Amino acid sequence: MAVAVDIPTSMTVSYRCANSLSGKASEGTSERTEPWALVGLDSVMSASPWRTFRWYRGQRHYSGSFWSATERDLVIYESRLELARLLFADFDRSVQRILPQPFLLSGEVAGALRKHVPDYLLLTRTGPLVVDVKPRQRATKPDNMFVFGWTRLAVESRGWRYEVWSEPPHAELENVRFLAGYRRDWLFDQELLAELRAADLDGTTLAAACQSLPDQSRATVRSAVLHLLWQQHFTADLTRTLSGNHVLRKTT
Repeated sequence: MAVAVDIPTSMTVSYRCANSLSGKASEGTSERTEPWALVGLDSVMSASPWRTFRWYRGQRHYSGSFWSATERDLVIYESRLELARLLFADFDRSVQRILPQPFLLSGEVAGALRKHVPDYLLLTRTGPLVVDVKPRQRATKPDNMFVFGWTRLAVESRGWRYEVWSEPPHAELENVRFLAGYRRDWLFDQELLAELRAADLDGTTLAAACQSLPDQSRATVRSAVLHLLWQQHFTADLTRTLSGNHVLRKTT
């Protein structure tokens, strides 16, 4: 069902910066508000999360922190679905930065002041991408579609991209979640990784790749191959549950 949305007017963006004296968001933040059309990307990318964790008895969402290989730091999430989107962003080689709850958008829409905090701001090689995460059955409700509609107009007016992200295919999510266990690069022997990168493994199965260095521990080689899959030095069909029969392709 389509929801008519007016073009937002007098749009502003508010974001929170680390205290200039402490240099740490946890030791105090200052809030700034600027015209949305004029705010610099660097200012927004250096912002602290707009909200902090919300904890209360009986809450339906699970908040937490995920160590991101992209950020090389903890990134917060407010639901399991947000964590899923965070996993996919961390796995995406085109994503260079991941910011949760990056700013508050405010503006007049349909004769009233509207406000919205997007879930993520991703800096990608093709430009900024603003993401809202919502379960599929709720994303199509008129109130949510209205918010997403005017947010899209505001974001795209900057030449940025916008998406509403819902549940991914189950097998793909499970595969990315599994490979995320091999994302910490400092745990792997760099000489072993170099040897695997140099090996002719294009077109071999995952099982064969894990046995390709017989002088090394099979478990160690297997972990290194899975790390290279996380890094996408190799790719495989992640639309079906990962197994030893998956064929590896070397990326160019």
